[in-house]
Amino acid sequence: MSAETTFDNCNHSKDPVVGCALEGIATTVAGIKDVSIVIQSPQGCASTVAAGYDAHEVDFTKRKVGCTRLFESDIVMGASEKLKGMIKEADQSFDSKVMFVVGTCAADIIGEDIAGLCNQLQPDIKAKLVPLMAGGFRGNAYDGLEMGMDALLPFIKKRQTKRRGRKPRIVNIIAPQANLNPTWWADLEWVKKTLKSLRIRVQTVFSHNTSFEELELAGEATANIVLSHDVGYKFARKMQQTHDIPLILDDIPLPVGVNNTSRWLKALAAHFKIEEKFVEPLIKQGEEMVVDTLRKRALMIIPRYRNCRIAVSADGTLGIGLVRMLFEELEMIPEVLLFRSAMPDSRSILERELHSLGLTSRVVFSADGYQVKQTLEEFGVDAVIGSAWEKYMAEELGIKIAFDVFSPTNRETYVDKPYFGYEGMINIMEVIANDWDRAFRSKEIHWT
Repeated sequence: MSAETTFDNCNHSKDPVVGCALEGIATTVAGIKDVSIVIQSPQGCASTVAAGYDAHEVDFTKRKVGCTRLFESDIVMGASEKLKGMIKEADQSFDSKVMFVVGTCAADIIGEDIAGLCNQLQPDIKAKLVPLMAGGFRGNAYDGLEMGMDALLPFIKKRQTKRRGRKPRIVNIIAPQANLNPTWWADLEWVKKTLKSLRIRVQTVFSHNTSFEELELAGEATANIVLSHDVGYKFARKMQQTHDIPLILDDIPLPVGVNNTSRWLKALAAHFKIEEKFVEPLIKQGEEMVVDTLRKRALMIIPRYRNCRIAVSADGTLGIGLVRMLFEELEMIPEVLLFRSAMPDSRSILERELHSLGLTSRVVFSADGYQVKQTLEEFGVDAVIGSAWEKYMAEELGIKIAFDVFSPTNRETYVDKPYFGYEGMINIMEVIANDWDRAFRSKEIHWT
């Protein structure tokens, strides 16, 4: 069981590490082709939208983004006419099927009626207008992801005829981008490849490189899989109510580490009634690959991790799965777990994992930078696994070993590497091994 850590005089974030709702909405929109986005905001918010497109590595020539560039006078006098002009110009320039019109903090503060304005303009605009408000006080990037996906629900067509007999194996994948792997799309590709090997077809991804036609046909799926423990559950449950598509695999960790991957594959096969003879070879091949790789290249390295008291600072997506991987497979002791999101829908998964492992880790949800640093200082762990942020914090606090595994990272990543699956475990361990060695190299040697 866990014990949640609390902080005095910390009702508001002192050092936020998660972006605002606008970033979450942009990260949803950026994954869909044939759509554009117009923001009612000062020009600085355009960089937040750009971060959403950066997260999908969308080329600059393919980004359809408009910004009204609000000034102080617009905040005082109002800027409805400016937004109308921007929408009309964007409609002509972008020629997109759908246009998201998003009000940011400035529009929210002055009470801009984005929905009313869109309704007024719609008869004269070719694109379908989707109004959203994303003022910073409406939530963080995770909340924005939920808001963005929720806005897509009306576009999903319902099946006109009821299926008879055995349902086909068709799935939607939800929220793959809510993942701190610096190349998270590699995790998505691992899942898609695995599904294909089991003859399960992917209908729609919400959202990454998704066409609007694919989005409209998401109602054809027979199951939804959420690839995040931070967001996506609300959207999936709404789809279950409106389109009768069940959410599956929502009560177990994602495939991080050997045991979690085998467990995830078995649960997937069980839902679709896939015979063991088809899934067992995948598990056997994956487990043998991990054992062979570690036997050849890490036989003398693994023992050094034993009983290492470690703090995990991550999202729920990777953090929950890491608990079992670190404890069972590397024999580390996860004493502190720091999660960037509130994880209201996946805390029960974490609790079950800790209980089954007999761990009493201290847990912080919605951890900001201040809370992360305070917790690391209080518990004095041997090592920290997190991002470049946690690596710098560890150095300041005198924690010698810190693993730069998650985003944002100081590592150069030219090759896409999954963290899901058997190969994903090796990729995580490769970073851990290199950062461990680097921690004990003398910084006083000047190589010439």
